[in-house]
Amino acid sequence: MAPYRFETTGRNRGTLIALGLAWAAILAAVVFLDAALWLMALFALCTAPAVYDVLVARRSGVALDAAGLHWFAGKRTGEITWERISHMRLDTRLDFSVRASAVLTSGRKVRLPLESTPPPDTFEAALTERGITVKRHHFSLLG
Repeated sequence: MAPYRFETTGRNRGTLIALGLAWAAILAAVVFLDAALWLMALFALCTAPAVYDVLVARRSGVALDAAGLHWFAGKRTGEITWERISHMRLDTRLDFSVRASAVLTSGRKVRLPLESTPPPDTFEAALTERGITVKRHHFSLLG
């Protein structure tokens, strides 16, 4: 079975489009609606994490190989051997993002960083190919 690898950076098309739309909306509010500059500055400040991601282009990703599951997100890394994993849990949140957690045989959950989580369908297929049970939970508030 071939190793699976997913890698991404903060400098991607989706982030750039979201920033462009947010800044266009802020600028339009100032120009056309005469919005208060201090209020629009607060809204612009909310885009700071996305601007940081674009400027730094931090890499993140997941790798599956014969030894186990490995992930990285900036300076954070982790790995779990297949023997320690009971099953994987993929939770679809209310904002449609998917959080991946490795549920260990001890019952403890290890969450993968959100930015390193691959597209859920391909990730589920890669895990299933390796004999790992995947449990999907849609729109749960807790978990």
